[in-house]
Amino acid sequence: MTVSPSDTADRPAPEGRRTPRWDRVVLKISGEAFAGESEFGIDGATVKRIAQILVDVKQEFDVDIAVVVGGGNIWRGMTGAGAGMDRAQADYMGMLATVMNALALQDVLEQLGQPTRVQSAIHMSQVAEPYIRRRAVRHLEKGRVVIFAGGTGNPFFTTDTPAALRAVEIGAGVLLKGTHSGTDGIYTADPRVDPTAERLDRIGYLDFIQQGLQAMDSTAITLCMENQMPIVYFDLLDEGNLRSILAGEPIGTLVT
Repeated sequence: MTVSPSDTADRPAPEGRRTPRWDRVVLKISGEAFAGESEFGIDGATVKRIAQILVDVKQEFDVDIAVVVGGGNIWRGMTGAGAGMDRAQADYMGMLATVMNALALQDVLEQLGQPTRVQSAIHMSQVAEPYIRRRAVRHLEKGRVVIFAGGTGNPFFTTDTPAALRAVEIGAGVLLKGTHSGTDGIYTADPRVDPTAERLDRIGYLDFIQQGLQAMDSTAITLCMENQMPIVYFDLLDEGNLRSILAGEPIGTLVT
């Protein structure tokens, strides 16, 4: 089976569901989003809010959705390294944190009636499938949401990189980077610190890297650039944003 990216949806939508701009997407959700208003842990109400957004768009659009989750609400490898811990060991701990978030999101999605599978780059067969690209694609074709956890299975990478990697591997049409802090796109500087920062509607991959913007890991940007994978950076928790993106509306910042 050959999987190739599609820039537009070219399959007919089932009766009652709309044809989206992209028929397969990868959504990156940071671990911090799972904490809600807290700085640590998993907030059940916030996870349910995220899950409901996914369920709503699955019901409205004929779209395959894969999710890559971070683990910063539980553990960050850089924090451990800064405290003197071996960086590789600290990063492996962070990968385990992403599995916890993935299982939490899976549980809520399935409570809402959405079949879901968790695939982990770190093998833990009691709670998650191993990451197998062809199996992930098959799950998506069957209408399941697939949650990718465990990063790439390697230290020294942020979870932005596995998000880009999985998007390319499964033939997604776009990588959606969903924020949670109210930031509605990529700015020339941090808008929470610099009131003169300007929001960018669109930016090229090279311009992003050359300007040293911190909205996304440069390794992920480079991987997307090499594979012509567009990125949409947007506020996930702003009601209706994900739906509007799939409908083709200009939301957030487009990186191409």
